[in-house]
Amino acid sequence: MTTLPPPPRSLEEKTVRTEPPLIPFVIQREGEEAAPDNLRLAPLGKGRYRLCYADEDPRDRDLRGVLWARCSFGPVDDLGQPTGRPQWRMMHPLRQRGTMQAMRCQVCAERARTPLGYIFLAGPDTVDPDDSMVLTNQPPVCARHARPAAELCPHLTRDPVVLLAQSAPLYGVNGVGYGASADGVLVVQRPEGPIPYGHPLLPTVLASQMVRRLSTFRLMGLDQLLWELERAA
Repeated sequence: MTTLPPPPRSLEEKTVRTEPPLIPFVIQREGEEAAPDNLRLAPLGKGRYRLCYADEDPRDRDLRGVLWARCSFGPVDDLGQPTGRPQWRMMHPLRQRGTMQAMRCQVCAERARTPLGYIFLAGPDTVDPDDSMVLTNQPPVCARHARPAAELCPHLTRDPVVLLAQSAPLYGVNGVGYGASADGVLVVQRPEGPIPYGHPLLPTVLASQMVRRLSTFRLMGLDQLLWELERAA
């Protein structure tokens, strides 16, 4: 019997991984789409209005009373984790709000506080060491998922800037402002940055991301953070 030579390496069967096995909880998935908005402007008197849904539910507003963009939820697995192909550059607005509001890890949705404080990650050249305050729309990460988050997030590098904070008060939201026109309720303002809670625009804002304020924090590299976490364990 003739023994055939092994096939060329390029023809050998290979296991091809099409996506990382770990997908952050906050990432929006394929099939999760913006829900019909059916927005209305309710008069408050003295020429002021409040943005609302025609069929509004208490869950449509955050703890500060700001209205949030609706987005559908896809199916979940046996562990309650979202399924479906990840849309890597998009965070699901309501999962982002939930993790940011409760200070839970953006990867696993478990408690994010570590023995050293809260870990926030930022991309290169996005934080000025001389800044006395940093605003972030990125939920914190737990100690276990600090490195995986850096490797998975398209906005970060393998060695991101780490901001280690003892507290991170709520600051406001990212969103757009609505107004009335002959064509109905339309976007009339697109603020360049986060809108602080208490701002006069907020009654007519539709929020999509919650923002926290870091005013007391340590800047360090990821390797330094992991070393300190190991020592603190």
